[in-house]
Amino acid sequence: MAEQYGVPVILHTDHCAKKLLPWIDGLLAASERYYEQHGEPLFSSHMIDLSEEPIEENIEICQSYLERMSKIGILLEMELGITGGEEDGVDNSDRPIEDLYSKPEEINQVYEALTPISDMYSVAAAFGNVHGVYSPGNVKLEPKILSRAQDYITEKLGDAAPEDKKPVMFVFHGGSGSDVADIQEAIGYGVIKMNIDTDTQWSYWEGIKNFEAKYHDYLQGQIGNPEGEDKPNKKYYDPRECMRAAEVNTVARLEQSYSDLKCQNILGLKPAEDPSNVLGPRRGGLPV
Repeated sequence: MAEQYGVPVILHTDHCAKKLLPWIDGLLAASERYYEQHGEPLFSSHMIDLSEEPIEENIEICQSYLERMSKIGILLEMELGITGGEEDGVDNSDRPIEDLYSKPEEINQVYEALTPISDMYSVAAAFGNVHGVYSPGNVKLEPKILSRAQDYITEKLGDAAPEDKKPVMFVFHGGSGSDVADIQEAIGYGVIKMNIDTDTQWSYWEGIKNFEAKYHDYLQGQIGNPEGEDKPNKKYYDPRECMRAAEVNTVARLEQSYSDLKCQNILGLKPAEDPSNVLGPRRGGLPV
């Protein structure tokens, strides 16, 4: 896809708990075989989520995987602390509040353990973020936790600290529904990736919901609509039509996210042009 569309493509797997590590082992083995032949891996990055385990075990396992992954150019994402809320059957909504905030000393512990192996890792630290979307006031984000961690590690490094004073690459889990000011503050403290699964789930569903509202009277039977009792409705109830509406709505939501995250037109690629290697729009498609 990257070659055909002229855009960078990152292939990532998320939230691999301890019991699922054999799955990651299989993916890494496949990437190692591919790397031997093509000089690049199949995946760009893997997340290993051992936040439920003791921090010492979390770090030790991540060290072993970073050694293996960095040899073939795969980035490791590790989680430190707990992301609140519920996602993929994992419910952290009742965890103690202190578990939702990582400490600078803990982040430094990760830095000191992983950096001697490779700098190809990122840390999904906890700063009050939660999976899902909640009413205002129910989530208290503290992006400055990331800033304090960067300052803490920078001070310990002294003259060896990087020029930008951001030795750690952070990941923002549970970013859906967050205030843009919080998002951009977190970016300023070293966040390089944010998860927006809940927002994109809603945008997809909203596209279907709006399609149904717009064409409701054409979706009540195969035959018969406001234009006549004998008029067919096939082009309205064709599932591809509402799915297309969902996709168009999601594209718009992604563009909003790209703007919020300040990641538009920063990779040296000019703005996207209309594709020329297509046959044109499918005849009979409905406006969305």
